[in-house]
This record gives sequence, C-alpha cells and structure tokens, in this order.
Amino acid sequence: MIESAAAAGVGHVGSALSIVDLLAALFGRVLRIPALDDNDRDRFVLSKGHAALALYAALYERGLIDQSLLASYCSDGSTLGTHPERVVPGIDFSTGSLGHGLSIGAGAALAARLQGSSRRTFVLVSDAECNEGSLWEAVMFAAHHRLSNLIAIVDLNGQQALGYTRDVLDLSPLADRFRAFGWNSIEIDGHDADGIARTIEELGQEPGPPHVLVARTVFGRGVSFMEHKIEWHYWPLDDAGHAQALLDLAALDEGAVPE
Repeated sequence: MIESAAAAGVGHVGSALSIVDLLAALFGRVLRIPALDDNDRDRFVLSKGHAALALYAALYERGLIDQSLLASYCSDGSTLGTHPERVVPGIDFSTGSLGHGLSIGAGAALAARLQGSSRRTFVLVSDAECNEGSLWEAVMFAAHHRLSNLIAIVDLNGQQALGYTRDVLDLSPLADRFRAFGWNSIEIDGHDADGIARTIEELGQEPGPPHVLVARTVFGRGVSFMEHKIEWHYWPLDDAGHAQALLDLAALDEGAVPE
C-alpha cells in the first residue's frame, strides 16, 4: 500500500492506514463473497472513500484484483482512483461524497430483506462523517426498519481534514449516540483484526436492531511521523518519507511500536 501511494504521489495515506486492520478482518475472515456474480454475496460500502487505497490492497489480498491493476493506482487511464468506483471488480458502490455511504448501505440491507436474501451489508464510515445530518437520517431509517443485516463500522481515529474531531464537532460519547437511536452499539479496538472478526461473527442474525462497531483507531497507524498528525490527511510521501514508512511498518509487523 505504501509503495502504491509513493509511486502515485497522492495523499490520504494516514486515512488508509487507520482502517487497514478493519479491512483485514472483513476481507480476510468476515465477508461472504463466493463469487462476484453471486447475488447473495455480502456487500461492502467504503463510505470514507478517500481511504480507497486500503480497499484496493484488501481486494488484491482477497484475489479480486490482480497485481497489475493494483500497480496502476492513480496512473493515467487506471480505474483505481483516489475514490472507489463501481467499475473496479469487488466494488459494488462508488463513494467519496462523505455522509452518504450509510444511506446506500441501509438501502442495500432493505433490498436484501425484500428479496429474501441472507446477504449482509457492511458500511465503513469515518468519525467525521458523523458530523453530517444525512448519516443520522440513515441511522434513524435503519433502526425504524430493524435492519439487523446492516453492520456499520465507525473509524474513530479522532481527526479529519482540518482538525481534530473533538474540536470541529465533538461526537463523544459516540457509541451512546447510536445506542440512543436504537442501534446495537459495540466499542472495539480497531487494530485487533482477530477481535473485530470475532465480534462480527457473534452478532445475531435474527430480526432486530442494526449493528454498529465503534472502532478506536490511530490515524497513520504504524508510521512514526504520521500518527495523529492532521497534515497527513492530504500530504503525499516523498522518497525519505516512503523509506521511513516502510521501516516503521516492518517494525510494527515485528511487534515494535513506532516512536
């Protein structure tokens, strides 16, 4: 993922790093996708579309796109842009306009019920999207229709493009806010892929309230100079940053914590 970002010279790296473990759990263990043309496959919506680079990496690891397509990220003529488009195999919904993904997911979940399908819909939203009224309209709609086949995951990394979320519009206690609207709300560690998968596997399938996992994450996870830094919402990696990021992530894989 870091290699693709550096080669393309585009930003949103920190936003992608905060959801890597969430996507690893979803695409590695949770999502039921026997074939892309299977109507009963689970659906996934990346509402925070600016983190598409992480999604592309997950699609590659799942075998849904090949290495040549992944390597074309943000190059001329590539279908892999900074936001995901439906033309890419494995992407069901184009996203990027923040605050709309949960509405799409609620519609997909209701459609599954009307069609008598067992498929589930997963929607990954940013905490900053929870500033927007359209998201809460979808929250109320899903609770009203008791869409238990809808699972939202909030990337609670605490920051957005122009500041820390607590300063722009404080959302705490976010889990309680969802709970007050009638959702089954669970707080999780967003970097524990095994724990994320186990939590989802334990969710009830019987008719009832929709589910939300409020995932505590770290923006720029694993890269020493990027963690919790607002500027890395947009900044691209230069050669030195690219090299350091690879070293930091290698150390993280070995169990070390970046300083």
